Amino acid sequence: MSAALEEFCGSIFWNDSYLARPDADLPVCFQQTVLVWIPLGFFWILAPWQLLPMCKSRAKKSSVTKLYIIKQVLAALLMLTAVAELALAFVDAEQGAVPAVQYTNPSLYIATWIMVLLVQDARRCCLRRDSGVLFCFWTLSLLCGILPFQSLVRKALQEPIPDLPRFILFFISYGLQLLLFIVSGPSDIAPETKEIGKKNPEVTASFLSSITFEWYSSMVFKGYRKPLEIEDVWDLKEKDKTKALYTAFEKNMKTVMQKARAELEKRKRKKRRQEYPDHGNSMSKAQSQDILVLEEKQPKKKKKKGDNEDSGPPKDYPRGWLMKTLGKTFQQNLLLAVAFKLVHDALVFVSPQLLKLLIAFVSDEDSFAWQGYLYAILLFLTAVIQSLCLQQHFSLCFQLGINVRASLIAAIYKKSLTMSGATRKESTVGETVNLMSADAQRFMDLANFIHQLWSSPLQIILSIVFLWGELGPSVLAGIATLLLLLPINAFLVAKAKTIQERNMKNKDERMKIMTEILNGIKILKLFAWEPSFEKRVNEIRARELKNLVNFGYLQSVSVFVFTCAPSLVSLATFAVYVLVDENNILDAQKAFTAISLFNVLRFPMATLPMVISSLVQANVSTERLERYLSGEDLDTSAIHHNPIAGSAVRFSEATFAWEQDGNAAIRDVTLDITPGSLVAVVGAVGSGKSSLVSAMLGEMENIKGHINIQGSLAYVPQQAWIQNATLKDNIIFGSELDEARYQQVLKACALLPDLELLPAGDQTEIGEKGINLSGGQKQRVSLARAVYSNADIYILDDPLSAVDAHVGKYLFEHVLGPKGLLQKKTRILVTHSISFLPQVDNIVVLAAGAVSEHGSYSTLLANKGAFSQFLNLYGNQEENVSEENTAAVALAGDEEEADEAVDPCMEERTEDVVTMTLKREASIHRRKLSRSLSKKSTSSQKKAQEEPPKKLKGQQLIEKEAVETGRVKFSMYLRYLRAVGWCFTFWIVVGYVGQYVAYVGSNLWLSDWTDDSARYQNESYPTQLRDLRIGVFGALGVSQAVFLLFATMLSARGAMRASRVMHQQLLSNILRAPMSFFDTTPIGRIVNRFAKDIFTVDETIPMSFRSWISCFMAIISTLIVICLATPFFAVVIVPLSIFYYFVLRFYVSTSRQLRRLDSVTRSPIYSHFGETVSGLSVIRAYGHQERFLKQNEITMDINQKSVYSWIVSNRWLAIRLEFVGSLVVFFSALLAVIAKGTLEGGIVGLSVSSALNVTQTLNWLVRTSSELETNIVAVERVHEYMTVKNEAPWVTKNRPPRGWPSRGEIQFIDYKVRYRPELDLVLQGITCNIGSTEKVGVVGRTGAGKSSLTNCLFRVLEAAGGKIIIDGVDIATIGLHDLRNNLTIIPQDPVLFTGTLRMNLDPFDQYSDEEIWKALELAHLKTYVQGLPERLLHPVSEAGENLSVGQRQLVCLARALLRKAKILILDEATAAVDLETDHLIQTTIRSAFADCTVLTIAHRLHTIMDSNRVMVLHAGRIVEFDSPEELLMKQGFFSAMAKDAGIAAAETTAL
Repeated sequence: MSAALEEFCGSIFWNDSYLARPDADLPVCFQQTVLVWIPLGFFWILAPWQLLPMCKSRAKKSSVTKLYIIKQVLAALLMLTAVAELALAFVDAEQGAVPAVQYTNPSLYIATWIMVLLVQDARRCCLRRDSGVLFCFWTLSLLCGILPFQSLVRKALQEPIPDLPRFILFFISYGLQLLLFIVSGPSDIAPETKEIGKKNPEVTASFLSSITFEWYSSMVFKGYRKPLEIEDVWDLKEKDKTKALYTAFEKNMKTVMQKARAELEKRKRKKRRQEYPDHGNSMSKAQSQDILVLEEKQPKKKKKKGDNEDSGPPKDYPRGWLMKTLGKTFQQNLLLAVAFKLVHDALVFVSPQLLKLLIAFVSDEDSFAWQGYLYAILLFLTAVIQSLCLQQHFSLCFQLGINVRASLIAAIYKKSLTMSGATRKESTVGETVNLMSADAQRFMDLANFIHQLWSSPLQIILSIVFLWGELGPSVLAGIATLLLLLPINAFLVAKAKTIQERNMKNKDERMKIMTEILNGIKILKLFAWEPSFEKRVNEIRARELKNLVNFGYLQSVSVFVFTCAPSLVSLATFAVYVLVDENNILDAQKAFTAISLFNVLRFPMATLPMVISSLVQANVSTERLERYLSGEDLDTSAIHHNPIAGSAVRFSEATFAWEQDGNAAIRDVTLDITPGSLVAVVGAVGSGKSSLVSAMLGEMENIKGHINIQGSLAYVPQQAWIQNATLKDNIIFGSELDEARYQQVLKACALLPDLELLPAGDQTEIGEKGINLSGGQKQRVSLARAVYSNADIYILDDPLSAVDAHVGKYLFEHVLGPKGLLQKKTRILVTHSISFLPQVDNIVVLAAGAVSEHGSYSTLLANKGAFSQFLNLYGNQEENVSEENTAAVALAGDEEEADEAVDPCMEERTEDVVTMTLKREASIHRRKLSRSLSKKSTSSQKKAQEEPPKKLKGQQLIEKEAVETGRVKFSMYLRYLRAVGWCFTFWIVVGYVGQYVAYVGSNLWLSDWTDDSARYQNESYPTQLRDLRIGVFGALGVSQAVFLLFATMLSARGAMRASRVMHQQLLSNILRAPMSFFDTTPIGRIVNRFAKDIFTVDETIPMSFRSWISCFMAIISTLIVICLATPFFAVVIVPLSIFYYFVLRFYVSTSRQLRRLDSVTRSPIYSHFGETVSGLSVIRAYGHQERFLKQNEITMDINQKSVYSWIVSNRWLAIRLEFVGSLVVFFSALLAVIAKGTLEGGIVGLSVSSALNVTQTLNWLVRTSSELETNIVAVERVHEYMTVKNEAPWVTKNRPPRGWPSRGEIQFIDYKVRYRPELDLVLQGITCNIGSTEKVGVVGRTGAGKSSLTNCLFRVLEAAGGKIIIDGVDIATIGLHDLRNNLTIIPQDPVLFTGTLRMNLDPFDQYSDEEIWKALELAHLKTYVQGLPERLLHPVSEAGENLSVGQRQLVCLARALLRKAKILILDEATAAVDLETDHLIQTTIRSAFADCTVLTIAHRLHTIMDSNRVMVLHAGRIVEFDSPEELLMKQGFFSAMAKDAGIAAAETTAL
């Protein structure tokens, strides 16, 4: 080989003597062949791929830039030099023979430079115009060129230059290459891609900028100068957007899922075969089948009775498909990451070998100086390349993490839109949100380190191989020690898993209760039930903390085991090595190479268990996700859409149930509804009216028959579902804006007067669940949404229940009735109100889920069936009404018209604190929605921009979540440490200091030990010295571990204490916050404090604190060691630490803000999700799933981009810090080389091996300090809610007398109240007396202050003046609970909590079962409850969804009956109930509360016509207060209202 090459060059190829001298050099032939061909080979292998964009795409090339011209000119000049060199060869050939190399090299170069020109041109087709291949080629070419370069220079200095032209050409071409290298550094951006580059510079960044993340620097500086906003964050690349990710994920999921389902079927069949072996041949096939069917059915019944989860075995589901799907979707990312990791892992083992050579060099007097410098430079280069690869690898891993999370969240969201009712019951909203937050997050954490699964074992094996080479078989002692530690760890991991699972359950349960508490907070306050619920939460929390502290102990034991590991291992190895053989002497080379290899071992050994445990956690999550994502989809096959002439909706023997094997909720319904007709559906509570509606929407399980629906649907649910968006967006609901029709709808739905009351008109932001609208307004908005959608078929589930009588009449006339907006549409109206029935085309009467009769009003009356009896019972008053109605419609008398013109919607509402505010500040300025994440319709936005964005008070209800900016206050750390306890903190720190003192001591001892090999070179090594060396080394190693164990155990206890203190303060403070706080704070935000932030305080902060302390100590100890070895190093420390500090300051401010943006942009994902789940039926009915998916994608992408940006900021930092680390290594090596004569091998080994370790630690220090700083934000956020202003104390010294109030007299004395200090009065000074046991009705137009009255009695609002006296006690002087416990309210919307029925009636267990049954009997629920399998212990599902609205109302009545307070307040409790139930409730109240004072706030005037007196409120003052008869005679407010409701003076007697 070498002979051929020598012939080719015409000179000698290789000779060792060239290197064995102080001025070493390489032979010319070697320089001309190998050094030229390495870069060219690299280039020709990779360059042709760079031409692909030119061939592939028809893409037009981007324009020519200055940089591009410069590059092309330089490349052309290079080609000229090559041509000149070739010409020279031909010229020389005439004088005599020229070696072949002089022809081939220039020709190769000409071809290469042409290729370069082509590649640079081809790159114009791409967004990123710089070619990475070219950059690497220039780098290689320059590096290889350095050797000939210095050769030529040295020769030129020694003697005259023999071959001048070639000498000059070489330098010209080297110079040009250097210039090309320089210009290919910066990014080349074409003018047309500038915009794209502004949105995301990463796309156009050059190769160098990409590998060093230089393109991100501008963001870091921006973040340093001012806190970043979400607008400043760059967009994601197209391929990283949620949509692209989810499309790929879904495609793979479908294929993999099919296989998994097939497996499931196999499993089921096998199980059946095992359970029912062949019953002999005596039975026929058919019979055995029957047995199967029977036996299958039984267990299911059992399961229904017991607690849904625990009794039966949980359902089987397709398994093992999720990981496969993820692997398939992200395989490209995974493979690239593997490649980078392999390069990095290989280089990790190069450093110890170089260290070994360096120590040998220092110990050897005769070695040449250039060798030392070469080793120092090589150490530096390997460190730099290693860090570049590692950062690329991590960048890919973290990207994988967020992409996996995004696809999972998108999948969960999409699933929630298509889930069947039964699957939906399996998981509550809280649990599903948990899938999104906790479980998707778990996958993200796992993805970050997934490659450690193969890379850790690889690194461990390689280390062992190299160690064997150093120390021979005695390595086995060390490995045996390691192996002994592994089972301990496996055991710890298994224990940790069980604890973790238990805790997930506790967490779910706690979150479920918290969500309920917050949803029903108003009820809790009115009933003074907070302590009972606080106790429930605290019990769960105590269990959770017990698990947490055990988890902490386990962690500290495993940390202890792992810290012990390196010192124990090196102790075992060295001891065995020295003891085995007299001749084995530990010298510096061996010891420190071994130690640096052991240090390499440390990282994979530490991460492997972490990865395994996060894999275990992800496994738990995988199960949960697989179960959820593979759940049944909604089966709408029973809903047909066939065109049938003359039929809009046709039921054919339809039988539907809520669960696949549950009882049928509607049976054998056969109905035909003609297009354009108005059909009323009536029936008692629980007769299946709502079920009929649900069946039409396809929400129920079909048992037999089908429903045929022709045309599009619009649906108005019984309880209106309102989104957190502007009022306008709620009505338009994603359709095109048609201004004329929009105005028409507003008018018809009586919303115009409300718009005048709302601060920003239809641009007012509606809070979560429509919190700042009254019940009636919500219902009308919901109706308006349906009307605006312009569908063919309208399904209206009792939309008129929540509105006043006259508003109901107005809506019926203008919207639903024969003359309304919808007269041409098919309308199916579920209703309780009899008055409209004469005007409908067809009436369907339901009883127990079946149609008992149907036909027109007159036919049904004539039939004398159930319907006509029903009418006769209640029709008395109502018939007059209907006659009057018809008359009114016919006459349209002046009075009536005039009245409606005033205000068609004088209707009552639940005067929520907020509503009132909103009403008072009636301002029709629209506000520019402050960067609200929900997309606003463009037209409304334009309008908003034209007007001055003056923000009026009350306009924006939900305050924007405060994002703290700037540095986290130091006081937060102190606050956390105070929660841990100062004593704990002090001893923890002491433990850590002790550990590192021992660590430095053992290292110094070792370096001293290795120098013995030089001291006792030719004499035998004394045994007692040997034993001393081993003994001290071992003692120091053990003490190191013991200190650590002490510190971590303490910190586990301390952390638990902190968690307990903080959660307790947070909970008790939130429960004591006034109502106004809950009205202005979205529930999601409070829940977030209890979920995410408490989780951080529980689990993340203690970890961060621990790792921060150990990193900090490790760095300090390393620097001390290096300075001991080479004191000059202290000089280098100064500039490096300055650089380090600056990078850190820049980075931390950006990173912290990005983390905050992450948590702020995360809330909308969850709240949007929660909103979607609660409005599922509406979204599905309108068919808007796509739009909501898109909205979710937008919300997701906003969060994704802040997380992605944060990830890049970490990489940006890491690259820069590792560069600092590489410099530390370089200088410690360089100084050792310079000070060669004066140093022992031992100390050099110690210094460089410590330096090699420092890079990682420096990195970790920044990581942990920024992590600590970001996590401590959780303390800040929790603290923010711990300091919310409280309401008055629950119990004061001033207790009311026992049995108070005994008479129930209420006196208002000039009582004034306002909602917030800056607002006007709502009640303007009310004075009245209400006698004992008097029945008082309170009426008034909307906004008159009726509900404020109840709020005042319960002190939900505190007085602004005057006082209320009950039985001689001023209520402002006693504690809130003393007051609220002694009043009773039946609230407007019935709220129930998860738990048993009994708990809902009596959370404190104060009453006996007899008393409870008595109350149920009075509330007409006894028969129903006795029919339940569990009776009083019947489980109530989330928000009481397994009871009908009417039944819930009755449960609330039963609550009031149980309490039997002297004063009862009815906040129009009968709005959602049919007339029969209404009648029952009224009678019950009359009889059961005969000896109580009853205040009724009425919507329907009928309900208060029998009161002793009626109080008429107007604009916060009492205008009339007298008996109803008197008031009807007087021509005042009341009589006008009565006229509206169709009550004549004569009729009162009928009642």
